[in-house]
Amino acid sequence: MTTDFKNIHSAYTLVSSEYIDEVKSQAAMFKHNKTGACVAVLSNEDKNKVFDIIFRTTPKDSTGVAHILEHSVLCGSKHFPVKDPFVELVKGSLNTFLNAMTYPDKTMYPVASCNDKDFQNLMHVYLDSVFYPDIYRHKEIFLQEGWHYALEDADKELTYNGVVYNEMKGAFSSPEQVLERRILSSLFPDTTYGQESGGDPDHIPDLTYEDFLDFHRKYYHPSNSYIYLYGDFDVYEKLDFIDKEYLSHFDYLDVDSQIQMEKPFGAMKEETGVYSIGSGEDEEDNTYLAYSVVLKDSLDPMMYVAFQVLDYALMSCPGAPLKKALIESGIAKDVYCSYERSIRQPFLSIIAKNSNAEDKDRFLGIIRETLSKIVSDGINKNSLKAALNTMEFKFREADYGWVPGGLMYGILMMDSWLYDKDQPFIHLKCFKTFNDLRKQIDTGYFENLISTWLLDNPHASLVILKPEKGLSAASEQALKEKLAEKKAAMTPEEIREVVDATHHLAEYQETPSSQEALKTIPMLSLEDIDKNPIPLVNKEQTIGGFPGLYHDYETKGIGYLRLLFDMDGLPVRLIPYAGLLSSVLGNIDTEHYEYQDLNNEIRMYTGGIYTGATLYAGKTWDSYNPRFEISGRALTDQMGKMGGLIREILFHSRLDDKKRIKEIIDENVSRLQMALNSSGHAVAVSRATSYFSEAGAYKELLSGVDYYRFLKKLASDFNEVADDIVSGLRETADFLFRRDNIMVDFTGRPPYIETAALALEGFEDELTGKAAVKEDFKWTPGSKNEGFVTPGTVQYDVMAGNFVQSGFKYHGGLNVLKVIMEYEYLWINLRVKGGAYGCMSSFGRNGNAYFASYRDPNLEKTLDIYRKCADYLRNFEASDRDMLKYIIGAISAADTPLNPYSAAARSLGAYFSGLTGEDLQKTRNEILSANVETIRGFAGLVENFVSQENICVVGSEASIEKNRELFKTVETLL
Repeated sequence: MTTDFKNIHSAYTLVSSEYIDEVKSQAAMFKHNKTGACVAVLSNEDKNKVFDIIFRTTPKDSTGVAHILEHSVLCGSKHFPVKDPFVELVKGSLNTFLNAMTYPDKTMYPVASCNDKDFQNLMHVYLDSVFYPDIYRHKEIFLQEGWHYALEDADKELTYNGVVYNEMKGAFSSPEQVLERRILSSLFPDTTYGQESGGDPDHIPDLTYEDFLDFHRKYYHPSNSYIYLYGDFDVYEKLDFIDKEYLSHFDYLDVDSQIQMEKPFGAMKEETGVYSIGSGEDEEDNTYLAYSVVLKDSLDPMMYVAFQVLDYALMSCPGAPLKKALIESGIAKDVYCSYERSIRQPFLSIIAKNSNAEDKDRFLGIIRETLSKIVSDGINKNSLKAALNTMEFKFREADYGWVPGGLMYGILMMDSWLYDKDQPFIHLKCFKTFNDLRKQIDTGYFENLISTWLLDNPHASLVILKPEKGLSAASEQALKEKLAEKKAAMTPEEIREVVDATHHLAEYQETPSSQEALKTIPMLSLEDIDKNPIPLVNKEQTIGGFPGLYHDYETKGIGYLRLLFDMDGLPVRLIPYAGLLSSVLGNIDTEHYEYQDLNNEIRMYTGGIYTGATLYAGKTWDSYNPRFEISGRALTDQMGKMGGLIREILFHSRLDDKKRIKEIIDENVSRLQMALNSSGHAVAVSRATSYFSEAGAYKELLSGVDYYRFLKKLASDFNEVADDIVSGLRETADFLFRRDNIMVDFTGRPPYIETAALALEGFEDELTGKAAVKEDFKWTPGSKNEGFVTPGTVQYDVMAGNFVQSGFKYHGGLNVLKVIMEYEYLWINLRVKGGAYGCMSSFGRNGNAYFASYRDPNLEKTLDIYRKCADYLRNFEASDRDMLKYIIGAISAADTPLNPYSAAARSLGAYFSGLTGEDLQKTRNEILSANVETIRGFAGLVENFVSQENICVVGSEASIEKNRELFKTVETLL
């Protein structure tokens, strides 16, 4: 960790230096003397180091040039002339994060690694990629990643193809994505935010190769760059490398990338748009209404945080007054808020889903009336305190899941740094902001913000997004006719040129990079890899008088408590009620609290209390462990308070509040629609697995399409079945919350265990002692082979099966096979050549396996590629260097750094499945010793699961109907 930055390197000028307690880092800001490049460093003791280079990119149209360029620069460069260095790094590095992201006004290229040599390698390849990409030498990169005319034969149909083109066709299949685009264009018609930086599929084909290159020439220059370094490393060494290898080779360039402020409106604007729904969906109660206001700017740290607080207090908190007023009015079944703060001019949107266009005036009227009353009477002070406590707790905890904390800090920094080069750290220094806002709670500050920015602000818009049946199909037909007309107008020579170009691109894609080129990508050696797996931390012990499992991790004074109730034997008709119960508990009135007050208490005194239903793998391929869980996290001195709130939720919830239950069901139906629509690959994997896996069938009833249909039926028939719903919830709770049915899971340091016991005081008296009447889960396996039709224009193609049922055994080398599948065989065939945005595979310890595609223009062609995989494996060839890459990639996936909560969850899962440290070591040894023969040996295993022909596709009506013979049933997903 570097603490003194004075005179650290002559190529840079130190602009500022300070210690930032919030991120436990010595922070420094530099300016590169020759180019003016901005550099920010957070030096600390975190071994998970992060590098990011960001360019301010402000597109003038919606051709997606910024997005296509983000893909393309990672397709080879001056010093690393391989076709896909990004993939080579995924396969052969110990990265903990490796990606690139396009935002409305910036493009980011972040990498992270805990290994010093690996971190240097990643940084080197990424810098070379952004400054010296191969896009100038190979137009094929633009054609592959962006768009091209595809015509395999003169007699065939002329089409468009391209990775970004297909990605954005998938994105624009989501009504929420369409709505977001309309909101932005309505609020910012004259700035870069009025354009779609990701690319509108209707406009992507307008992008020319020369315009694409010009965008790189203009914006990808050090003078327009922001370089971010985080973690434990030699700062001088990194700055020296960046200067000598890259920045010093450029001169200063005055890049016009400033983001103009949209002039305030004189009055609210109203816009109407449409989105596509399927022929079987209802247009009534399917309109989106969105009221949006532009706020001050992202450089005011108080307002930046204050509107996050108001988002919670007004709309996001269960029982929040504005949300409650809109729901109770009956004009919408779901209402939510969106606060976009990662742009120059933040904005806040209040959105009503499942509404009707004729309710727009009532929608605005309720917003104004409710907010005016809040300004007059005062906002709920506990809601403000709860929001601020939650934000501070989460920042101190720094739990970002699998994403490195250093990356999240860097992204947060860009919310100010991009707009003021002298202000990279203002949003990191948030503890003072939290305290200052607490002091404002009783001053009218928040009420004044509501009045000024939400009520009296003319820079606003009302967007009405209406459903239209068959819109996607009509658009596809119009495109088909347009391209047919274009082809008809071509001369035979022009047609031959397109055919030749299509074949040339395919030949380019099929030709592998030379071994000489591949060797330019820096790689680790086997000696750089830890031979031991991340250990499991499990200790069986009694906690608070109940059987428990303890995980000893450093948690920074936080205790993580999880109560697990066995669902085994729960009657089949009640399984979906367990899913519903997890949504009801904590969101409904209890004996001592109204549900808004309950949630405020939770957030004022804890880091959150959560309910859910989970399936853990069992000790044999055909076993599983369904558990209903309630979990919470709190500072140890608040564990007793948290335990009391958990007791209140479990044992004193008013499960007979039919009005509230109806609201929860309607909201869950809405949110599941959004999830199912945006995650077609997950839907297809879950459904295909349910054909042959009892656990998969159980999961479908608990959280999948079957559960969605269960909720939708309850919503439509609510008045007739309300009493049955109350009975179902109570019966499920009685079955679960028994004294003989609980297990306690706790994570923290040994002295914290006493606080866990304190949290559990009184539980034994509340739990029922009644014996449960259990019922076996009855399930009939069989391939349903479903085609689920959506309004989208791309597919999610899945083929799944189980290899253990057929006598094959799990082997650690399957982790290496997964790398080969996702970054060789499937990657090249589905993404590079096929144009799909993504591809996935899985080979589980229980034998469940699948291949999946994501935003894929193809269907039958993709399934054929799955079927041919075994032949590929039988003839698999790889050099020793390539095999080492695949092994490193597999180890990298296994060794992702975990925060304490995630590490404990991993250990808990291993406990249920009977997985031991010895098992993990055996798997790791098998990964490290994998060779070409190992991979060839998996041909029979893959052939076996693929030949089971368990197929599920979520996709466009046209593609599914065209291949209807593949499916036993075809139906609308939503």
